[in-house]
Amino acid sequence: MALSTIPAPPPSLPAQSFAAPSVPKLLYLPTAQLNSIPSSSVVFTPARHKWRTNVSFFTGFLKNNKNKNTKEIKEQLLQAIEPLDRGAEATPENQQIIEQIVRKLEAANTTKEPLKSGLLDGKWELIYTTSESILQTKRPKFLRSRVNYQAINVDTLRAQNMETGPFFNQVTADLTPVNPKKVAVKFDYFKLGGRIPVKAPDRAEGSLEITYLDDELR
Repeated sequence: MALSTIPAPPPSLPAQSFAAPSVPKLLYLPTAQLNSIPSSSVVFTPARHKWRTNVSFFTGFLKNNKNKNTKEIKEQLLQAIEPLDRGAEATPENQQIIEQIVRKLEAANTTKEPLKSGLLDGKWELIYTTSESILQTKRPKFLRSRVNYQAINVDTLRAQNMETGPFFNQVTADLTPVNPKKVAVKFDYFKLGGRIPVKAPDRAEGSLEITYLDDELR
């Protein structure tokens, strides 16, 4: 769940998840669902069930059971990260626990080729990361971005990271597919204060890998 660091204040474009434990992890929620998720609980869209002919009941049972398990893992994950201020308040023990939950969720991933899925498109809010450069933990709290968003357009292979107040910095990037789950990221412009464009240096690049994706979380 979470890229090469770019010097602050401009935000770096993080990857959702990498295999190596030392790489920063990130979790996002689609912004369309944010108002439906109270701070003390997690709300998921009910699954739609339809009767179909020529379908094994046993196969359907396994699928429903897997969906139930995935929902429980997501609920466990969101409850674990809810009090951690997007990861800024996480202890090494918290990070280890969350890493274990994330591994279980990745194992239950049914979106095997996220770059071909329409679920990836849209604007997402960052809800957890282990990246200190994104969390800006070396700054006083009142100088940190209150909310971070990431917008992805799979059709145009473009991405944008956005900070909210107090600085409203942005960065845009081109995406180049490496495989069905991973893209190379080439940053092109920063916008300081959301207004002043600054061309990114050639070294401003990285990669993004999606190891879990559904309509509620990545």
